[in-house]
Amino acid sequence: MNLIDLFCGCGGMSYGFELAGFQSILACEHDLWAGDTFTRNHSSTTLLRQDIQTIEDWGGLLPKNFTGEIHGIVGGPPCQGFSLSGNRDPNDPRNSLFMDFLKCVAHFKPRFLVMENVVGILSAKTSKKIKVLDIILNELRNLGYRCTFSSLNAAHFGVPQFRERVFIIGIRSDLPFNKTLVYPKPTHSSQSFISVDMAISDLPHVQSGQGVESQNYNCEPKNEYQKWARNCSSEVYNHIAMRHTPRLIERFKVIGHGQSVADVSVEHSALKRGNPSVKSGKVFSQNNMRVYPDRPSPTVAASFQSNFIHPHLNRNFTAREGARLQSFPDHYIFSGKRTTMSWEKHLSQYQQIGNAVPPLLARAIAANLMLYFNNIKNIEDSNHEEFVQMQLLDTAA
Repeated sequence: MNLIDLFCGCGGMSYGFELAGFQSILACEHDLWAGDTFTRNHSSTTLLRQDIQTIEDWGGLLPKNFTGEIHGIVGGPPCQGFSLSGNRDPNDPRNSLFMDFLKCVAHFKPRFLVMENVVGILSAKTSKKIKVLDIILNELRNLGYRCTFSSLNAAHFGVPQFRERVFIIGIRSDLPFNKTLVYPKPTHSSQSFISVDMAISDLPHVQSGQGVESQNYNCEPKNEYQKWARNCSSEVYNHIAMRHTPRLIERFKVIGHGQSVADVSVEHSALKRGNPSVKSGKVFSQNNMRVYPDRPSPTVAASFQSNFIHPHLNRNFTAREGARLQSFPDHYIFSGKRTTMSWEKHLSQYQQIGNAVPPLLARAIAANLMLYFNNIKNIEDSNHEEFVQMQLLDTAA
């Protein structure tokens, strides 16, 4: 089955769907470095390196030698509104990049679509108090899709991370629609979650400032997850530790598992930027958190370069460790700078990783959709749409 991936970033969604047997034919990503990562790892996919808002006509954008059907369109369009003109509501997602996602759907009319977004979309409202989700679902109905939505936690699908995201799935209205069958059933519970140690303990133990672009493994894989991550990879890339000041390392030393900078004494607290003789007085409890080694990681966000401390070493995670926690295999190599300053416009390796859909979560969704369409003739149609509350085996702490 053939796929288009919009707002593809570094390619987590595409890679997960490819693991389930789909083929990414076309993708779109505006950011230079994220696009470089995508093409490096998806060489057979045509990548549109442009702002999706500039695409007026999707006809003719497919590879010249492609003659098949586009079966699905996936992506995570940002739903922040933006004002176009006149008295438009600036918070209305109909004025957002979501509408460009719909233009692609309207052109190709695929059998299904998958949209990913943060959990906050479930309660988000426009300035006129209209639920954003209602607007999205209504627009999709107008295009001829029956939809349902659910929040899924990546940890329940073999990802070593508690990461909850909302997935909207739409099935073209001429096809049987059964909302209870479109989502995958959880495969992991608290008894079988993949922990941080299970995910990264075989990677070279580099200290602050250590590591080179290509390194040898210094031990054998210790579990099935590590074997999977190292398949087709003979070396470790993107595993260079950030260089910390001695003062920051001393702070890390006193932070225990589950603790953060909010738990340190005054002598180890943060200093005021531009005036190191003065304490900042600001405490961010999610900064410099030492993760538990025997649990999945908290959510790996785009800012994870400073969010977490390695469970055993006195430094932040490397990009590769973050990639393992997001369920990217080691042969998936990230391009661009490792980190960037606030004024730099392209996405760093850390940001690309944190923004991505975890491939193993995407694979679970894709494999279930593949099964759904392979058995489409046997699916009993169910007309009504509503929130599918998945009966998860556990909830993240």
